[in-house]
Amino acid sequence: MKTGNRVKRVKEKKQKITLSLIWKDLKRYKWLYLCFALPVVLWYAIFHYIPLYGIQIAFRDYKLTKGIWGSPFVGFENFLKFFQSIYFGRLIQNTLKISLLSLVIGFPVPIIFALLLNEVRNKPFQRTIQTITYLPHFISTVVICGLLVNFSAKDGLFNIIMEFFGHQRSDLLMSNAAFLPIYLASNVWTSFGWDSIIYFSALAGVDQEQYEAAYVDGAGRFKRMLHITLPGIMPVIVIQLILKIGGLMSVGSEKILLLYSPITYETADVISTFVYRKGMLDYDYSYSTAVELFNSVINIALLVMANKLSRKVNETSLW
Repeated sequence: MKTGNRVKRVKEKKQKITLSLIWKDLKRYKWLYLCFALPVVLWYAIFHYIPLYGIQIAFRDYKLTKGIWGSPFVGFENFLKFFQSIYFGRLIQNTLKISLLSLVIGFPVPIIFALLLNEVRNKPFQRTIQTITYLPHFISTVVICGLLVNFSAKDGLFNIIMEFFGHQRSDLLMSNAAFLPIYLASNVWTSFGWDSIIYFSALAGVDQEQYEAAYVDGAGRFKRMLHITLPGIMPVIVIQLILKIGGLMSVGSEKILLLYSPITYETADVISTFVYRKGMLDYDYSYSTAVELFNSVINIALLVMANKLSRKVNETSLW
């Protein structure tokens, strides 16, 4: 018990020293920090905080000709309309299904990739593999979706491979059963290399003396990875997981909009695509704003709960 209190006091002392050094540095280079921070602050103020004024559209029967204040206040009518909609259950189910599968399948991949590549001792080979896996991130979503549409067509690459193994050709993106695997696999392919960068950075900060001590004690590569490397980057993994959970309801609409069709609405239609159709195609701005606001509130609630749970379990959290 005394040892635990002593460790806690040492940590608190280190935190105070660190905060003191940061404060001194800020005072010394305040104008330099201001020059770096100002563009970011302006960006968030102009494109993220000032537009919050328009949230009240969700509580009004908004008409372009009347403006925000001229449109009648209707309270929670738009929200009730969404909750009572025949699409409500399908949208929630599809959004959660795609988000959870993306989290379960996609989240561990960059971690495993970073851990495995970290064990490669041939540095030129390691850097080459890293570069290759980063490249899909820089390809436009439109280009990626165009490739997927061509590959999924009846005369496309995917069908040629499937026919070789004895399956019949079909338009895969017109199938509810095939849409989700194609979407998830393409997401993993385009993101795992880029997402692994933060884990490679965390790996560089792991104490090398621990590896040397474990090697002397006879620990093999796998045991060193399991007992030193993984715990060393665990805080970063936890923070990333909290952020992912905080965006669980925000399935990227761009790729789904480019890939889905009315035939696959049953599987592919999510809240973000529904908001797009209602707001941009049906011009029902109040309704679409209410649906998006509901989605954002759920995301905030998930973020707070995940952060609180993480802080209780392993003392790692965003705040």
